[in-house]
Amino acid sequence: MPDTIEAYLAELRAALAGADPALVQDAVYDAEEYLRSAVSEGGGTQDAIAEAIDAYGTPVEIAAAYRETERTVAAALRRPAPVKSGNAFARFFGVVVDPSAWGALFYMLLSLATGIIYFTVVVTGLSLSAGLMILIIGVPVALLFVGAVRAISLAEGRIVEGLLGQRMPRRPRVAAIADGSFWGRLKAWFSDYRTWTTMLYMLLMLPLGITYFTIVVTSLSVSLAVFAWPIAQWVLNTPIVQIGDYGYLIQPWGAPFAFAAGVLGFFATMWLAKGVGYLHGMFAKIMLVGRFEGGAK
Repeated sequence: MPDTIEAYLAELRAALAGADPALVQDAVYDAEEYLRSAVSEGGGTQDAIAEAIDAYGTPVEIAAAYRETERTVAAALRRPAPVKSGNAFARFFGVVVDPSAWGALFYMLLSLATGIIYFTVVVTGLSLSAGLMILIIGVPVALLFVGAVRAISLAEGRIVEGLLGQRMPRRPRVAAIADGSFWGRLKAWFSDYRTWTTMLYMLLMLPLGITYFTIVVTSLSVSLAVFAWPIAQWVLNTPIVQIGDYGYLIQPWGAPFAFAAGVLGFFATMWLAKGVGYLHGMFAKIMLVGRFEGGAK
Protein backbone atom coordinates (compact mmCIF):
# COMPACT_ATOMS: atom_id res chain seq x y z
CA MET A 1 0.00 0.00 0.00
CA PRO A 2 1.24 3.54 -0.71
CA ASP A 3 2.36 5.50 2.33
CA THR A 4 1.56 9.02 1.08
CA ILE A 5 -1.41 10.65 -0.60
CA GLU A 6 0.70 11.61 -3.61
CA ALA A 7 1.88 8.00 -4.03
CA TYR A 8 -1.71 6.78 -3.75
CA LEU A 9 -2.89 9.20 -6.44
CA ALA A 10 -0.01 8.14 -8.71
CA GLU A 11 -0.96 4.49 -8.30
CA LEU A 12 -4.62 5.32 -8.93
CA ARG A 13 -3.69 7.07 -12.17
CA ALA A 14 -1.66 4.04 -13.18
CA ALA A 15 -4.55 1.70 -12.34
CA LEU A 16 -6.84 3.80 -14.54
CA ALA A 17 -4.44 3.77 -17.49
CA GLY A 18 -6.38 3.59 -20.73
CA ALA A 19 -9.60 4.93 -19.21
CA ASP A 20 -11.26 8.10 -20.43
CA PRO A 21 -9.13 11.05 -19.20
CA ALA A 22 -12.27 12.73 -17.87
CA LEU A 23 -12.98 9.66 -15.72
CA VAL A 24 -9.39 9.68 -14.43
CA GLN A 25 -9.72 13.34 -13.43
CA ASP A 26 -12.95 12.64 -11.53
CA ALA A 27 -11.50 9.63 -9.71
CA VAL A 28 -8.29 11.39 -8.70
CA TYR A 29 -10.16 14.44 -7.44
CA ASP A 30 -12.54 12.34 -5.33
CA ALA A 31 -9.65 10.33 -3.89
CA GLU A 32 -7.58 13.37 -2.97
CA GLU A 33 -10.53 15.19 -1.45
CA TYR A 34 -11.44 12.22 0.75
CA LEU A 35 -7.89 11.36 1.78
CA ARG A 36 -6.82 14.90 2.66
CA SER A 37 -10.01 15.45 4.65
CA ALA A 38 -9.59 12.16 6.52
CA VAL A 39 -5.92 12.77 7.20
CA SER A 40 -6.62 16.30 8.45
CA GLU A 41 -9.25 14.98 10.85
CA GLY A 42 -6.81 12.33 12.03
CA GLY A 43 -4.14 14.85 12.93
CA GLY A 44 -2.02 14.56 9.80
CA THR A 45 0.13 11.75 11.17
CA GLN A 46 1.50 8.81 9.19
CA ASP A 47 -0.94 6.54 11.01
CA ALA A 48 -3.81 8.79 9.90
CA ILE A 49 -2.65 8.50 6.29
CA ALA A 50 -2.50 4.72 6.53
CA GLU A 51 -5.95 4.54 8.13
CA ALA A 52 -7.46 6.85 5.50
CA ILE A 53 -5.98 4.84 2.64
CA ASP A 54 -7.08 1.57 4.22
CA ALA A 55 -10.62 2.89 4.67
CA TYR A 56 -10.84 4.25 1.13
CA GLY A 57 -9.58 1.14 -0.60
CA THR A 58 -6.62 0.17 -2.73
CA PRO A 59 -5.99 2.02 -6.00
CA VAL A 60 -6.84 -1.13 -7.96
CA GLU A 61 -10.16 -1.54 -6.15
CA ILE A 62 -11.10 2.11 -6.61
CA ALA A 63 -10.14 2.02 -10.29
CA ALA A 64 -12.29 -1.06 -10.85
CA ALA A 65 -15.23 0.55 -9.05
CA TYR A 66 -14.98 3.71 -11.14
CA ARG A 67 -14.77 1.75 -14.38
CA GLU A 68 -17.88 -0.23 -13.45
CA THR A 69 -19.77 2.89 -12.35
CA GLU A 70 -18.79 4.63 -15.59
CA ARG A 71 -20.21 1.78 -17.66
CA THR A 72 -23.46 1.86 -15.68
CA VAL A 73 -23.87 5.63 -15.84
CA ALA A 74 -22.93 5.74 -19.52
CA ALA A 75 -25.55 3.11 -20.32
CA ALA A 76 -28.20 5.00 -18.35
CA LEU A 77 -27.41 8.38 -19.93
CA ARG A 78 -26.76 7.15 -23.45
CA ARG A 79 -28.90 8.97 -25.97
CA PRO A 80 -31.30 6.88 -28.03
CA ALA A 81 -29.48 5.76 -31.14
CA PRO A 82 -31.10 6.90 -34.38
CA VAL A 83 -32.76 4.13 -36.33
CA LYS A 84 -30.31 2.85 -38.91
CA SER A 85 -31.57 2.07 -42.36
CA GLY A 86 -30.01 0.89 -45.56
CA ASN A 87 -32.01 3.51 -47.38
CA ALA A 88 -29.92 6.63 -47.96
CA PHE A 89 -33.02 8.86 -48.07
CA ALA A 90 -34.26 7.48 -44.75
CA ARG A 91 -30.88 8.13 -43.13
CA PHE A 92 -30.74 11.67 -44.52
CA PHE A 93 -34.19 12.66 -43.31
CA GLY A 94 -33.82 10.68 -40.07
CA VAL A 95 -31.43 13.30 -38.71
CA VAL A 96 -34.47 15.26 -37.56
CA VAL A 97 -35.06 12.70 -34.78
CA ASP A 98 -31.37 12.50 -33.81
CA PRO A 99 -30.85 14.13 -30.37
CA SER A 100 -27.17 14.77 -31.12
CA ALA A 101 -28.08 16.93 -34.11
CA TRP A 102 -30.49 19.07 -32.09
CA GLY A 103 -28.01 19.35 -29.23
CA ALA A 104 -25.27 20.48 -31.61
CA LEU A 105 -27.63 22.98 -33.26
CA PHE A 106 -28.50 24.53 -29.91
CA TYR A 107 -24.82 24.56 -28.89
CA MET A 108 -23.91 26.47 -32.07
CA LEU A 109 -26.57 29.07 -31.28
CA LEU A 110 -25.46 29.31 -27.64
CA SER A 111 -21.76 29.53 -28.51
CA LEU A 112 -21.97 33.20 -29.49
CA ALA A 113 -23.03 34.19 -25.96
CA THR A 114 -20.57 31.86 -24.23
CA GLY A 115 -17.78 32.93 -26.57
CA ILE A 116 -18.28 36.60 -25.70
CA ILE A 117 -18.32 35.80 -21.97
CA TYR A 118 -15.22 33.58 -22.12
CA PHE A 119 -13.24 36.06 -24.22
CA THR A 120 -14.13 38.93 -21.89
CA VAL A 121 -13.13 36.96 -18.79
CA VAL A 122 -9.73 35.96 -20.19
CA VAL A 123 -8.80 39.35 -21.64
CA THR A 124 -9.93 41.22 -18.53
CA GLY A 125 -8.32 38.72 -16.16
CA LEU A 126 -4.97 38.69 -17.95
CA SER A 127 -4.92 42.48 -18.22
CA LEU A 128 -5.72 43.04 -14.56
CA SER A 129 -3.35 40.33 -13.34
CA ALA A 130 -0.43 41.62 -15.40
CA GLY A 131 -1.14 45.25 -14.57
CA LEU A 132 -1.49 44.69 -10.82
CA MET A 133 1.34 42.17 -10.44
CA ILE A 134 3.71 44.95 -9.28
CA LEU A 135 1.35 45.56 -6.36
CA ILE A 136 0.54 43.20 -3.52
CA ILE A 137 -3.05 42.96 -4.75
CA GLY A 138 -1.83 41.37 -7.98
CA VAL A 139 -1.42 37.92 -6.41
CA PRO A 140 -5.02 37.54 -5.14
CA VAL A 141 -6.33 38.96 -8.43
CA ALA A 142 -4.31 36.41 -10.39
CA LEU A 143 -5.48 33.66 -8.07
CA LEU A 144 -9.10 34.72 -8.50
CA PHE A 145 -8.65 34.80 -12.27
CA VAL A 146 -7.16 31.32 -12.47
CA GLY A 147 -9.88 30.01 -10.16
CA ALA A 148 -12.50 31.54 -12.47
CA VAL A 149 -10.85 29.91 -15.49
CA ARG A 150 -10.96 26.50 -13.80
CA ALA A 151 -14.61 27.00 -12.84
CA ILE A 152 -15.56 28.06 -16.36
CA SER A 153 -13.68 25.07 -17.76
CA LEU A 154 -15.79 22.77 -15.61
CA ALA A 155 -19.00 24.58 -16.59
CA GLU A 156 -18.14 24.46 -20.29
CA GLY A 157 -17.45 20.76 -19.91
CA ARG A 158 -20.94 20.21 -18.54
CA ILE A 159 -22.42 22.13 -21.50
CA VAL A 160 -20.35 20.13 -23.99
CA GLU A 161 -21.32 16.83 -22.38
CA GLY A 162 -24.99 17.75 -22.15
CA LEU A 163 -25.38 19.10 -25.70
CA LEU A 164 -22.66 17.36 -27.69
CA GLY A 165 -22.56 14.04 -25.83
CA GLN A 166 -18.81 14.09 -25.24
CA ARG A 167 -17.73 12.72 -21.83
CA MET A 168 -16.18 15.60 -19.89
CA PRO A 169 -14.88 15.91 -16.31
CA ARG A 170 -17.38 16.33 -13.52
CA ARG A 171 -14.71 17.30 -10.98
CA PRO A 172 -11.94 19.95 -11.11
CA ARG A 173 -8.47 18.93 -12.19
CA VAL A 174 -5.98 17.80 -9.55
CA ALA A 175 -2.40 18.71 -10.43
CA ALA A 176 0.49 16.66 -9.10
CA ILE A 177 1.93 18.56 -6.11
CA ALA A 178 4.30 17.68 -3.33
CA ASP A 179 1.91 18.82 -0.62
CA GLY A 180 -1.56 20.20 -0.19
CA SER A 181 -0.44 23.66 0.86
CA PHE A 182 -1.95 26.82 -0.59
CA TRP A 183 1.26 27.89 -2.32
CA GLY A 184 1.82 24.39 -3.64
CA ARG A 185 -1.60 24.39 -5.23
CA LEU A 186 -1.13 27.90 -6.62
CA LYS A 187 2.17 26.92 -8.22
CA ALA A 188 0.57 23.76 -9.62
CA TRP A 189 -2.27 25.73 -11.18
CA PHE A 190 0.10 28.05 -13.02
CA SER A 191 2.48 25.26 -14.08
CA ASP A 192 -0.36 23.05 -15.32
CA TYR A 193 -0.41 23.34 -19.11
CA ARG A 194 -4.17 22.82 -19.13
CA THR A 195 -4.64 26.16 -17.39
CA TRP A 196 -3.16 27.79 -20.47
CA THR A 197 -4.90 25.56 -23.02
CA THR A 198 -8.17 26.38 -21.28
CA MET A 199 -7.46 30.10 -21.64
CA LEU A 200 -6.65 29.56 -25.31
CA TYR A 201 -9.89 27.63 -25.74
CA MET A 202 -11.84 30.47 -24.13
CA LEU A 203 -10.21 33.01 -26.46
CA LEU A 204 -10.90 30.88 -29.53
CA MET A 205 -14.54 30.45 -28.54
CA LEU A 206 -15.29 34.03 -29.63
CA PRO A 207 -14.39 33.55 -33.33
CA LEU A 208 -15.77 30.02 -33.23
CA GLY A 209 -18.99 31.21 -31.60
CA ILE A 210 -19.43 33.94 -34.21
CA THR A 211 -18.80 31.41 -36.98
CA TYR A 212 -21.15 28.78 -35.54
CA PHE A 213 -23.93 31.28 -34.89
CA THR A 214 -23.58 32.82 -38.36
CA ILE A 215 -23.65 29.45 -40.09
CA VAL A 216 -26.76 28.27 -38.27
CA VAL A 217 -28.72 31.51 -38.53
CA THR A 218 -27.81 32.01 -42.19
CA SER A 219 -28.58 28.41 -43.15
CA LEU A 220 -31.92 28.33 -41.37
CA SER A 221 -32.90 31.78 -42.64
CA VAL A 222 -32.10 30.91 -46.25
CA SER A 223 -33.95 27.60 -46.00
CA LEU A 224 -37.01 29.28 -44.51
CA ALA A 225 -36.91 32.13 -47.05
CA VAL A 226 -36.74 29.75 -50.00
CA PHE A 227 -39.57 27.63 -48.60
CA ALA A 228 -41.76 30.68 -47.90
CA TRP A 229 -41.00 32.45 -51.17
CA PRO A 230 -43.95 31.08 -53.21
CA ILE A 231 -46.36 31.43 -50.27
CA ALA A 232 -45.39 35.07 -49.62
CA GLN A 233 -45.70 35.83 -53.33
CA TRP A 234 -49.22 34.41 -53.49
CA VAL A 235 -50.37 36.16 -50.30
CA LEU A 236 -48.91 39.57 -51.19
CA ASN A 237 -49.54 39.21 -54.91
CA THR A 238 -46.26 40.91 -55.69
CA PRO A 239 -42.74 39.80 -56.58
CA ILE A 240 -40.74 39.01 -53.46
CA VAL A 241 -37.37 39.10 -55.17
CA GLN A 242 -36.69 42.47 -56.77
CA ILE A 243 -33.44 43.71 -58.30
CA GLY A 244 -33.58 47.31 -59.44
CA ASP A 245 -36.69 47.87 -61.50
CA TYR A 246 -37.23 44.18 -62.14
CA GLY A 247 -39.25 41.78 -60.02
CA TYR A 248 -38.99 38.01 -60.30
CA LEU A 249 -42.11 35.91 -59.98
CA ILE A 250 -41.87 32.21 -59.32
CA GLN A 251 -44.18 30.29 -61.61
CA PRO A 252 -46.70 27.79 -60.17
CA TRP A 253 -44.72 24.89 -61.60
CA GLY A 254 -41.64 26.13 -59.75
CA ALA A 255 -43.26 26.28 -56.32
CA PRO A 256 -42.69 22.56 -55.51
CA PHE A 257 -39.00 23.01 -56.31
CA ALA A 258 -38.80 25.97 -53.89
CA PHE A 259 -40.55 23.96 -51.18
CA ALA A 260 -38.20 21.02 -51.75
CA ALA A 261 -35.12 23.27 -51.70
CA GLY A 262 -36.22 24.85 -48.42
CA VAL A 263 -36.83 21.48 -46.77
CA LEU A 264 -33.54 20.04 -48.05
CA GLY A 265 -31.73 23.12 -46.76
CA PHE A 266 -33.14 22.53 -43.28
CA PHE A 267 -32.05 18.89 -43.20
CA ALA A 268 -28.64 19.80 -44.60
CA THR A 269 -28.29 22.33 -41.77
CA MET A 270 -29.07 19.62 -39.24
CA TRP A 271 -26.38 17.36 -40.71
CA LEU A 272 -23.92 20.23 -40.73
CA ALA A 273 -24.68 21.00 -37.08
CA LYS A 274 -24.20 17.34 -36.15
CA GLY A 275 -20.79 17.25 -37.84
CA VAL A 276 -19.67 20.51 -36.27
CA GLY A 277 -20.87 19.29 -32.86
CA TYR A 278 -18.81 16.12 -33.11
CA LEU A 279 -15.68 17.99 -34.18
CA HIS A 280 -16.10 20.64 -31.49
CA GLY A 281 -16.58 17.93 -28.87
CA MET A 282 -13.19 16.47 -29.81
CA PHE A 283 -11.64 19.95 -29.79
CA ALA A 284 -13.06 20.70 -26.32
CA LYS A 285 -11.82 17.35 -24.99
CA ILE A 286 -8.30 18.04 -26.23
CA MET A 287 -8.14 21.61 -24.93
CA LEU A 288 -9.95 21.21 -21.59
CA VAL A 289 -9.02 17.64 -20.63
CA GLY A 290 -5.70 17.11 -22.35
CA ARG A 291 -6.35 14.41 -24.93
CA PHE A 292 -9.17 12.83 -26.86
CA GLU A 293 -10.04 9.16 -26.63
CA GLY A 294 -13.12 7.65 -28.18
CA GLY A 295 -16.14 9.26 -29.73
CA ALA A 296 -19.18 10.99 -28.41
CA LYS A 297 -21.78 8.81 -26.86
